[in-house]
Amino acid sequence: MIVSLVYQVARSLLAVPAVLLRRDTAKDAELLVLRHENAVLRRQLTRPVRYEPADRVWFAALSALIRREQWARVFLVTPGTLLAWHRRLVARKWDYSRRRTVAGRPSTASAVRAVVLRLARDNPRWGCRRIQGELARLGHPLGTTTVWEILTAAGVDPAPRRVGPTWREFLAAQAKGVIACDFVHIDLVDLRLVYALVLLEHGTRRLRIAGVTAHPTGAWVTQQARNLAIELGVQMGSLRFLIRDRDAKYTESFDAVFAAEDVEIIRTPPRAPRANAHCERVIGTLRREVLDHVLIWNLAHARQILEIYAQHYNGHRPHQARDQLPPLAQQHPVPTAGTKADHLLRTRVLGGLINEYRYAA
Repeated sequence: MIVSLVYQVARSLLAVPAVLLRRDTAKDAELLVLRHENAVLRRQLTRPVRYEPADRVWFAALSALIRREQWARVFLVTPGTLLAWHRRLVARKWDYSRRRTVAGRPSTASAVRAVVLRLARDNPRWGCRRIQGELARLGHPLGTTTVWEILTAAGVDPAPRRVGPTWREFLAAQAKGVIACDFVHIDLVDLRLVYALVLLEHGTRRLRIAGVTAHPTGAWVTQQARNLAIELGVQMGSLRFLIRDRDAKYTESFDAVFAAEDVEIIRTPPRAPRANAHCERVIGTLRREVLDHVLIWNLAHARQILEIYAQHYNGHRPHQARDQLPPLAQQHPVPTAGTKADHLLRTRVLGGLINEYRYAA
């Protein structure tokens, strides 16, 4: 298109000297002919004439040599159209959009932008200034305006309380104050039954074996509640709810131990094990991994096996709800450089029924 435009403009410019060298009489006669042809074309014109870019350049350039009062008689277009063509030529001449821009303040790194968005996503009640403070602590000194621009560009409201908590966030926050209990029966070798009181903290998934007995009376269950309160100590104040079934062994004195610590008792509906699903699930895990594969001789043997398994469950067994972390762990161990498969050590639990693995130091 540019080559065609240059060719047509050059051709038109070369025709100008030939016109200027003619005699005045011939030029006047030619102008009269051209004006008459222009009038004839205007009478026959039914739709606007389409001009090529080269035609617009040529007409706009020649319009400067003709008085504006004669434009309507010479050109087929209106004076406003000619002026618009001329403005386009001027705008194209002073167009700097293709020039290289001068480097200014560097943009924020993509990794830092990802950190800003993650902080906003994980903490919906944080505003720009709170996120800015956390970034400064992490070693990213950004301004409040920069944080605001990053959040706005990502479609995230930079003001606090952007969205309400999801059900997962709400239940996860409530789980930290919930503990559940239930009984698991154990069949001994001589077909006698013993009972173990199992407690599970929903927040950490920590398993507690309150006690093992062959005769779980109301007084015994109440004593296990007192022992738990003494063992937890100040941690008892972080609990808000206790989930239990409607077994008659949970007497009023049992509930009074927890009520004294401002723990509300939640009784599950009759014959509704799913209402205490977490505790039922840990009991099923206890059976599948230990009780179904061991011959238990007496009460002391049962207590020993349950305590050993509770130590493995709390200290080593990964949990999907905690990102594959054990209940008592805060983060995954990082293997040192140069560790190999032959440096892997195995610890036998319950005579090899369960194995724990770790790298040698």
